[in-house]
Amino acid sequence: MDNRPPLLLDSSFLIALERETRTRRAGPAVALLPRLQGRKLCLSVVSVEEFLEGAAEPNAAARALARFTVHPIGWAHARRCALLQSRSAQRLGENDAWILATAETLGAEIVGRDRPAFTRLGARYLTF
Repeated sequence: MDNRPPLLLDSSFLIALERETRTRRAGPAVALLPRLQGRKLCLSVVSVEEFLEGAAEPNAAARALARFTVHPIGWAHARRCALLQSRSAQRLGENDAWILATAETLGAEIVGRDRPAFTRLGARYLTF
């Protein structure tokens, strides 16, 4: 592992990667994989829920996610989420707020496809 911050994989990335892998059609998620090598990859429990919710085969989806470190929501995340929402001119969607709070608590960057929801991360949001 290198010394760069961990990467929190958003459900938008996980869904795209699963779809590209299942259909054997490399797309933007697969193309990003070489840039992620050596980085600590982790998930918010919220992204896990979003991914499993839409999975055609939940057990297979859960096995696919087992290789990642999953970060639960705790007291620090709740405080950070409350602060983010109370200081924002426009509230984030609840799931996005929890994911952002998790990233900020970990000092992580986020990989996803929803930059408008995470504008406050700036360059710490990697679009694929």
